[in-house]
Amino acid sequence: MSTEHPFPDADAFLAAMQSGFPALSKQLRAIAQYVEANRERLALQGVNDIARQCEVQPSAIIRFAKHFGFSGFSQMQRLFRDSAARQLAPNANYQDRLRDLIRTTGGPLTGSGIAHEVIAGSIESLEALQRGAADMPFDQAVELLVQAPSVWLMASRRAFPVGAYLVYALQHTGKPIQWLNGLGQMQQGQLRALRPGDVMVAVSFEPYAQETLLAVQDAAARGARIVAISDSQLSPLADHAEVLLPVQDAATFGFRSLTSTLCLAQSLFLALAYRLEIAYTQPESAPLSPSSPSSPSSPSSARKASTKAS
Repeated sequence: MSTEHPFPDADAFLAAMQSGFPALSKQLRAIAQYVEANRERLALQGVNDIARQCEVQPSAIIRFAKHFGFSGFSQMQRLFRDSAARQLAPNANYQDRLRDLIRTTGGPLTGSGIAHEVIAGSIESLEALQRGAADMPFDQAVELLVQAPSVWLMASRRAFPVGAYLVYALQHTGKPIQWLNGLGQMQQGQLRALRPGDVMVAVSFEPYAQETLLAVQDAAARGARIVAISDSQLSPLADHAEVLLPVQDAATFGFRSLTSTLCLAQSLFLALAYRLEIAYTQPESAPLSPSSPSSPSSPSSARKASTKAS
């Protein structure tokens, strides 16, 4: 086998990995999902570490690399070294991350210095979101929400604030909103009220919340249409999603922000509110029913949504 890299850069490799994902075995899919979601960490981790995270044998990692034309794991790893930044494992607790920050910095950090780094990382992730917006199936997601009889929200753990914001904002559109917030572990019971054609917006990031995955599976089985917001095209949410909106937030000192995800969520709300307002102010394109325009399914209540949800 040639010693030359089979791909010019990591992005080209990831693109090839995504296109070839459906044909991979279950083991290789698990590795592909890890690689796609943890590209920055690959430069530092050994093959045994990655195998342990993917719950496979080290030989499977080498087989994965060779499947995509590399001579072995080391050659694949070299693709990621230039852009890699040290990050801790996603299940590390906050105290461990802070201790790692203390160990790896050259000296004491000021509060303003930490803030500067966090803000800079958030700006970078917002710029990346803006660059990728044209290729995102955003309009398709908005159309599903426009047509939805009811909208269901599912987001837990780190994604919980995103779900909370969407519930707050979307209630101003007049759409019936159901929030699966996990109170009392009653998600499965609540889902009995879901009807075919309803839309579920599910938000989850690696390591993906099991309760969110189960809710999405249940909703899809009941005929719901799924809009997923996640950090990877290979996210397990993608298996059931009609629309997947990918978003990557920056990690600063091992802590990921929610800046880009919340920006995407607000954009989704504003686009929906705009569409509903257009339908209300142009009745010839979307005739109103004889009933009161303020009925729950009517778009009339979207008239002031953007100001109320600020």
